[in-house]
Amino acid sequence: MAAELLRRTYKVRGRDFDKAGEIAAGIKGLLKELDLDANLIHRAVIIAFEAEMNVVMYAQEGTVTLVLTDEELRLEVSDRGPGIADIELALTEGYSTATEEMREMGFGSGLGLPNIKRNADNLNITSQVDVGTRVEITLYPGNRDP
Repeated sequence: MAAELLRRTYKVRGRDFDKAGEIAAGIKGLLKELDLDANLIHRAVIIAFEAEMNVVMYAQEGTVTLVLTDEELRLEVSDRGPGIADIELALTEGYSTATEEMREMGFGSGLGLPNIKRNADNLNITSQVDVGTRVEITLYPGNRDP
């Protein structure tokens, strides 16, 4: 079992577009302070931002937990919200359930989950309609070229 070096949990408020992206920015700063591989940081920040935005856009509330071990970086995102009825469809680039209001703000292009999948080494999504969603993403340092 890998030794856990760091665990940070951040709370996300649904519909709080004014603070959207702050968690991803905080994770970026933290990972840079730890002097981790730039490519790993880049992928983790993309994933954190997309996951955070999904919670802001669709859920009442949620959490983003960053777990760093000596072998991997994990992001665990849980929310209380509408859930995802068809995960495979939600992973399809361009598919979106964003409202017109969200689209007017520049969100909802249907790239959130596909961007998470593209940057993850392992991705696990579980969801229950009218309950919420849990997304677990694992990244391995040095696993991809920049």
